[in-house]
Amino acid sequence: MELQPRANKTALITGAAKRVGAAIAVALHQQGYDLLIHYHHSKQDALELQQQLNQKRSGSAFLYQANLVDMDAVENLANTILTNHHRIDLLINNASAFFPTPLENSTQEQWDTLINTNLRAPYFLSSALRTPLAQAEGCIINMIDIHAQRGLPDHPIYSIAKAGLEMMTKSLAKELAPLIRVNGIAPGVILWPENEMSEEQKQNILNKTLLQRPGECGDLADAAVYLAGARYVTGHILTVDGGKSLFSH
Repeated sequence: MELQPRANKTALITGAAKRVGAAIAVALHQQGYDLLIHYHHSKQDALELQQQLNQKRSGSAFLYQANLVDMDAVENLANTILTNHHRIDLLINNASAFFPTPLENSTQEQWDTLINTNLRAPYFLSSALRTPLAQAEGCIINMIDIHAQRGLPDHPIYSIAKAGLEMMTKSLAKELAPLIRVNGIAPGVILWPENEMSEEQKQNILNKTLLQRPGECGDLADAAVYLAGARYVTGHILTVDGGKSLFSH
C-alpha cells in the first residue's frame, strides 16, 4: 500500500538496527526526522528500535531488510523506498562489513563482501535516491574510517573499500551539486570490534590517541546531526577520532 506524503523530514540509515546506526537514528528522531531503518540480520534489534521510536512519535519509523552484498537486493531496497516514501531528505550510508583479510589468505568472496557492502551499495543507493534527495535539497553522509587514509594492517580490502568511499564522497559532492550535499564521517576508536581484542591491544591503540580514551556512538551521532544541518558544507570528511590520526604509525 502506498503511503501518504509526510511533512516531516525523512532519513534512510543503512545498518541502523544497533550500535552506531541506532545512535544516529535516535539522534535524528529527536531532531524531528522520520526514520527508514535498514538492517540485514539484526531483525530483533531493528524491531525494538522501531517500537522505541514509534512510542515517542507514532508512525515515524519504518523497517527495511536487505543484504547489501547482493546488487538485486540493493535495487529492490531503493525501489521499495521510492514507492513507499515521497520524501527523502537524508541518506546515511552507515552499514559496514569489517574483518581481517591478510593478503596471502584473501578470497574473492571476502572482496565481494567488503567492497559491495562498504562501497558499491552506498554508490548505487546514492544514485537511485538522487531525485527525491534533490527535490528536498537534501544530504548524503557516508560513514568512512580514518584507515581510508592510512590502511589498517591485515585489513587491506576493508581499507581499500573505505578509501573508495572517501573518494566517492568527494566525487559525488561535485556530481550532485548544487542541490545535494555529500559529506563523510571518519571515525577512529568508537566501538571495539565485535570479535575479541586483548586489553593490551586496546591500550596500545588508546596510547596513540590524543584524548587517551575511546569515543562513543553519540559522538558520531552528533557529527551526523551537524552535517545533516550544515547547509554550506559539502565534500567534507569530518574526522571523529580523538586525535588518533595525528600520530605517525
